[in-house]
Amino acid sequence: MYDKALPEGLEALRLNPDHSFPYVNAASPYQALNRFEEAKALAKKRLAVAPDFPALHFVLYQIAFAQGDSEGMQEQVRWSAGKPLEYFMNRLQAEAAAHAGRLQKSRQLYRQSLELAQRQHLVEPAGLTAALEALTEAEFGNAGRARERAREALGMARGISTYGLAGEALAFSGDFRQAQAVADELARRFPKDTLVQSLSIPVIRAAVEVERGDPRAAIERLRQAAPYEMGSGGPRPVIGPYSPIYVRGLAYLRARQAREAAAEFQKILDHRGIVGLDPIGPLAHLQLGRVFALSGDKAKARAADGAFLALWKDADPDIPILKSAKAEYARLQ
Repeated sequence: MYDKALPEGLEALRLNPDHSFPYVNAASPYQALNRFEEAKALAKKRLAVAPDFPALHFVLYQIAFAQGDSEGMQEQVRWSAGKPLEYFMNRLQAEAAAHAGRLQKSRQLYRQSLELAQRQHLVEPAGLTAALEALTEAEFGNAGRARERAREALGMARGISTYGLAGEALAFSGDFRQAQAVADELARRFPKDTLVQSLSIPVIRAAVEVERGDPRAAIERLRQAAPYEMGSGGPRPVIGPYSPIYVRGLAYLRARQAREAAAEFQKILDHRGIVGLDPIGPLAHLQLGRVFALSGDKAKARAADGAFLALWKDADPDIPILKSAKAEYARLQ
């Protein structure tokens, strides 16, 4: 509810203008509402006084990415070098590389992030990093590698972020038994955690249903996620950004409900400030193209597929989902 969060963040800033936290709490909803210049102005104002407050540097990196400002991104990377949270900046860079389909580069940066976290004995951040990489591999169609990285993540850490993301990756990569086991363990260990019960578990189980071919069951499971699905997740997400919406869109697509599916994928495309660096952004274009193809609207399908291929113009050529997209685009010509 970013429209409601923003005035609260601004009021906190008015009450306590000499503390860094209110700047983050006001800049973040600005970013989520695609009001990038206002978010950037707040972050820079505070960094002029407190130049090493990490969260605002991460905000600026994400805004620079959204605006296509590569020098702005590199400025924040240079700031992070040698600092304790360099691992987090490496993770952001890995997501940015994956967003462009540069999977080999993304893997390298994820590995660097994980190693930097491990050197500081940061168990949960290391597990989360491995789980995020696993989910990316699963979304791109590399099922074997996704399962391998998800299991590695589960062996590293037991927090809700690592388990939620790894479980989602396992579901998308076809390991339904272990995905369900992860969901069962989350249910047992965190019976009163709202986000686990309303986001992590339903998304994992819904992804399993989609991949098993029961999209209507998936849609039903995701009903309880609706109040929370626009959440950005922050530095410790319990699922991938917009996962409930993406999985629901896939379910509607598999159920051949084109209008409903299109509405879900369009939600993702309309909120760049929330989706941020996550590769689900470009993938939403591709899935929207599939919806239009299902509807028989070849012109819109070509446009959506073309938007995806333009975003992935420098992508590694051997990514399974890219190969499928190129074949689908060729059939539409």
